[in-house]
Amino acid sequence: MNIFLDFILNLDQHLFALVLDYGIWIYIILFLIVFMETGLVLMAFLPGDILLFTAGTFCAGVQNDVGQTAELNLLIVLFLLTLAAILGDNLNYYIGKNLGLKLLNCKIKDKPLINPTYTIKTNEFYARHGSKTIIIARFLPVIRTFAPFVAGIGTMTYSKFVRFNVIGAFVWVFSLVFLGYFFGNLPFVKQNFETVIFGIIVLSLVPILLEIYRNKPKKTDIKKFYKT
Repeated sequence: MNIFLDFILNLDQHLFALVLDYGIWIYIILFLIVFMETGLVLMAFLPGDILLFTAGTFCAGVQNDVGQTAELNLLIVLFLLTLAAILGDNLNYYIGKNLGLKLLNCKIKDKPLINPTYTIKTNEFYARHGSKTIIIARFLPVIRTFAPFVAGIGTMTYSKFVRFNVIGAFVWVFSLVFLGYFFGNLPFVKQNFETVIFGIIVLSLVPILLEIYRNKPKKTDIKKFYKT
């Protein structure tokens, strides 16, 4: 856990080393991270928002203390990560459509494989925002990963889903990458990158934590959900 937190909070340093060590292969690594976070509910912990912001920063070029420069191509990053977000959600929808109910009822050592709380909260999000959830959820960790999965389980048609999926992917990737591109190399951000990353994590999680606290599902709600 400590290694994971260190990787997240010092993502700029780790990404710098990865860019220098892996060259063009770094684009495949970034693609896979975004694809897995959006495409597999068990990978909801991966740092999508932070990764996009940091990747955008590197698209503007990052220089270390000894004068080495690590830089990513902006157009390649925008194209590949948008594609990864689209394909990831498509995979998640497909899994939800074909295996969703089986996975929800799957248990390991009497514990559900998928936390029912996340699924219930995503269902409530759908109830309030409808199909637009696919777009809005892009900016909400965990719900971002569960939204296409729940859409597949539910009644949303694929034609409607894919339309919102593509729009959401473009808005999410382009906004955060350009945010990093234009602001990631500002002196204040560079000197306090760990604090900025922590701030992004907190700001993105606050709305979800408040909703969970205010509307914490009862055990009876969870049992009813699994029976549906």
